[in-house]
Amino acid sequence: MQTWSLVSINVLLAVVVRWGVSLNSYSGAGKPPMFGDYEAQRHWQEVTYNLPLQQWYFNTSDNDLNYWGLDYPPLTAYHSWLCAFVAKMINPEWVELHRSRGFESPAHKLFMRTTVLVTDVLIYIPAVVLYCLYLTDGSAKKRVSVLLSILLYPGLILIDYGHFQYPLLMTPLKLFICVYLDCIGYNGVSLGFTLWGVLALGLGWDTLGSMAFSLALNYKQMELYHALPFFCYLLGKCVKAGLVGRGLILLVRIAAAVLVTFALCWLPFLPDTSQALQVVRRIFPVARGLFEDKVANTWCSLNTLIKIRSILTGDSQLYLSFAFTLLAALPSSIRLLIKPTFWHFKLALVNSSLAFFLFSYQVHEKSILLAALPVCLLLNEFPFMSIWFLQASTFSMLPLFLKDGLLVPYAVTSVGYLFLTVYLLSPLDDRSEGELKLGTCGKLFSFLPKMHLACMMRWKFYISNALMAVLSILSVVLDPPPHLPDLFPVLVSTAAFLHFLGAFLHFNIVQFSELPTKKSQKKNN
Repeated sequence: MQTWSLVSINVLLAVVVRWGVSLNSYSGAGKPPMFGDYEAQRHWQEVTYNLPLQQWYFNTSDNDLNYWGLDYPPLTAYHSWLCAFVAKMINPEWVELHRSRGFESPAHKLFMRTTVLVTDVLIYIPAVVLYCLYLTDGSAKKRVSVLLSILLYPGLILIDYGHFQYPLLMTPLKLFICVYLDCIGYNGVSLGFTLWGVLALGLGWDTLGSMAFSLALNYKQMELYHALPFFCYLLGKCVKAGLVGRGLILLVRIAAAVLVTFALCWLPFLPDTSQALQVVRRIFPVARGLFEDKVANTWCSLNTLIKIRSILTGDSQLYLSFAFTLLAALPSSIRLLIKPTFWHFKLALVNSSLAFFLFSYQVHEKSILLAALPVCLLLNEFPFMSIWFLQASTFSMLPLFLKDGLLVPYAVTSVGYLFLTVYLLSPLDDRSEGELKLGTCGKLFSFLPKMHLACMMRWKFYISNALMAVLSILSVVLDPPPHLPDLFPVLVSTAAFLHFLGAFLHFNIVQFSELPTKKSQKKNN
C-alpha cells in the first residue's frame, strides 16, 4: 500500500504540473508559412476530418502534401481524426478546411495540450508505473526512484514540451514546471504501446505483447527500431518450447494476433492496392537521401571526413545503410534468438535501436529517444551506464534546442537530472561499478584491480560530462568561423556519436557476457 501511495502521489503531481504547462506557447508560433510542428498535428486533424479517407495520403487540391502531409501509419491518422471530431464540436474553426491553416488561440492550445495529457495518462504513464512496480527488483523506494528517473528524463521533456511547444516567456514558475514535467505528447502513444508490449512479455503474456507492439508499429514506423528484438524473442520462445507441440501453438497464436492487428489498422486501405502502396511510400520517404541535418550517427560523422553524398548515388547510400544496419543489429538479435530470456530481450532492445540510429537511413536527431526508452528500462540494473547515456542523448539534441530558444530549459533539466539520478540511484558507488565490470568486460579487464577500473570509469564519466558542458557553453557564447559555420553542431554531433558508439559496444558486450545476479536472473527468465 505504501508503494502505491508513493506512486499515486507522483503521478498526480505529474498530471497537475502537465496541466499548468497549457499556458505555454509552441515552436513556430506566428511564423508562416509552416508554423512549426504544432501546426503539423493540427493540420492532420484538419485533413482527416474534412477529406475522405482515400485522399488522406494523396496530393490533391485540398491536400498539399508539401504542407505537413501525413507521413505516419494509419493509426496516427485515426487518432488525428478522433481529436478533430472533438475539436469540431468545441469550435469548428479549429479544423476548418484551408481557412484553419496556422490557427492560433489560447483555447486551441489548451485543447491540444489536453489531447496530449489524455493519451499520456491513458497509455504511457500506466505502462511505466506497472513496469517499475512488477518488473523492477529492489525495495519500494528503489522502484519509485527508477519510476521518477524515467518520467523526468529531460530528452523527452525538451522535445515535446520544447521543440514542439516551447514557452516564449520563461517565467520562474513555468521554468519550474518545465523542469519537473515529463509530457511526451503524441510520442507517448507509440512509446506507450511499446512499453505495454515489453510489460506483457515480461509477465508472460506473449499474445497481448505482440498485439501491443503491432499497435506501436502502426502508430509510428520508427518503432521498427525495436522490431527485431520482439520478433527474435518470441520466435526463440516458440523454438525453445518445441515447434511440434506447445511452441507451434504459441507461434500460431502470436502470428494470428499480429496479422489481425495489422489487418484491422489497414482495413480501409486494403481493398485498393494503390491506396496501401501510397501509404507505404509516404511513411518510408527514401527519396530524401541518406541524411539531412547534423545527427550524431555514423554517416553524418563520417561525412565530415568523406563526402558520402558526392561519392555514392542515392540507391547506393540506401543499400549501404541497410547492410550496415542489419550487420550491426544481427549479433544481438541472434543471441536473443538462442537465449530468449527477458534479460536478453531488454538488452537487445537497446542494441537494436542503437544499431538503427547509428547506421540506418534518414535518421533524425529526435530518433535517439527510441534508444533512450529501452535504456531507461535498464536504470535499475545498470544505473551508471544508463544515466551516462541519457545525459549524452539529451546533449546530442543541443543544436535543435538552441534553434528553438531552449538554452535555459536544456541547461536546467540536464544538470537537474544528473544530480537527481545520482542521488536516487547512486550510480557512482562501488557496488554499481562492480556490476558494470561483471556485466561488461570482466575477462578483458581482469588484469586491472577492481578499484582501478572503478576509478577509471568514474573519471571517464566526469570528463564526459565536463566535455558536454564545455561544448554547450561554446555553442552559445562563441560565433563559429565564417568558413566553418557548422563547427559547433558538428562538434556536438561527433562527440555524441562517440558516446553512442561506446554505449552500443558496451551493451552488446553485456549481452554476450554473464547474466546478472542469480536472483535477478531467476526473475528475468
